Amino acid sequence: MDDATSSPTLPEEPTTASASLAALLDAFPEEKVTVGEILERLDGQAFGLLLLLLALPNCIPNIPGLSTIFGVLMIAPAVQLIFGRHGVWLPRRIRAWSISRDALRMAIKGALPVLKRIEKFVGPRWTFLVEPPFTQMLGMVTLILAFVLILPIPLGNWPPGMTVAAIALALLQKDGRLALLSIPMAVLSVGVAWAGVRIGFAAVREIGQMLQGAAMAVF
Repeated sequence: MDDATSSPTLPEEPTTASASLAALLDAFPEEKVTVGEILERLDGQAFGLLLLLLALPNCIPNIPGLSTIFGVLMIAPAVQLIFGRHGVWLPRRIRAWSISRDALRMAIKGALPVLKRIEKFVGPRWTFLVEPPFTQMLGMVTLILAFVLILPIPLGNWPPGMTVAAIALALLQKDGRLALLSIPMAVLSVGVAWAGVRIGFAAVREIGQMLQGAAMAVF
């Protein structure tokens, strides 16, 4: 006989990106965290949350050179999105890479307040834009932005970092409009990077000419 007093099973509340990231704050007891450990904690939300986790440190001021590391780590999930894989695979050597637990916590804590505000405006809509074949296009965009992040461009990590974060949120929350918005954001990011590269080359050339002039004046 059925138990009349048993309470009905309630549907689980959908886990938000901010809640999933907040759960990572105290998930790692060691001072160093490996990429493999992070993937194990992300579980079924690996693609979206991994991209979000890799993008967040580039959305705030960070240690020079850190964007290059996160850009390299973005390549594998971006390529797997392009080929339509359902889970993230990384070579054993890359899974063994480690980052500082404190740096990870700082990036998450710095991004959580903004992320929580953004989530109020993000939700399932135009979901066909976050399904194949559009996810392959998002993977291609992410791959391009990963290469942009690898470049040592001063302050050039912010626009691509924010764009990859938008793509990650779109995938996590099934928000097609946000996915669509990420395309012009990506174009702007590449434009900013190109301008940064040109400015950098011009500055190096100018410094070279100044040094050459100083050397000629001395000798």
